[in-house]
Amino acid sequence: MTSQVERIIDFYRSPLGKISRALLREEVMRFAGSVKGQRVLGLGFATPYMRFTLGKAERVIAAMPARQGASAWPREGPSHTILCDPLELPLTDAAVDLTIAVHAFEHVSDSEEMMRELWRVSAPNARLIVIVPKRRGTWSSFDNTPFGDGHPFSRGQLERLLRDHSFVVEQWKDSLYLPPSQMSLILKSARFFERFGRLFGPTFAGVHCVLARKELFPAVPRRKKAERFVRVPSLAPQAAMRLPRQR
Repeated sequence: MTSQVERIIDFYRSPLGKISRALLREEVMRFAGSVKGQRVLGLGFATPYMRFTLGKAERVIAAMPARQGASAWPREGPSHTILCDPLELPLTDAAVDLTIAVHAFEHVSDSEEMMRELWRVSAPNARLIVIVPKRRGTWSSFDNTPFGDGHPFSRGQLERLLRDHSFVVEQWKDSLYLPPSQMSLILKSARFFERFGRLFGPTFAGVHCVLARKELFPAVPRRKKAERFVRVPSLAPQAAMRLPRQR
């Protein structure tokens, strides 16, 4: 495992990580509804929020980016984890009914290209659940959690990214109003912070939780791989140039 995936695992083992996982998992399960007989894809590091799909969904895959690293999941039984490039998913067209993306959008180098890839692998009317750190949120301002890494999103940025790539937002929920602290008093009052924070709107929220559905008309065409990556020309070694000696 790389240091990045180990850091994420250590966070979810901490008291703050367990609280945040419980709060966000409620939103994921509410968005997902029944997954019986569906094909579910977890993108990024979504495994803390996918256990409810085991034994119910037809197929469950946890795709983890190569730069992040991967860990076997679940701990019991065969592993559902694959290590891959999120811009080149090893899936056929229309292979997924539900995608859960956590710790994914804020870390990818080209979010537009990943949306094109998600549109490709999503079946007609497939659903997409996205959890991203909120720009100007408390959780994106501190680097003691994985939500403080990468590129945070504002509501307008995320809505435009989904809309421009043929995904229609159906539900929106802001979450994690508690401060990102390991203090026991804050952790014991997590539910109070969630209820109290919603009275003031999304101002103090830490993450955006979005449910979107794929539209049937084609998304923006994918760019060729040569256009996405800058190739460095090979350089042949040669001796340093010497100027002629002046007489």
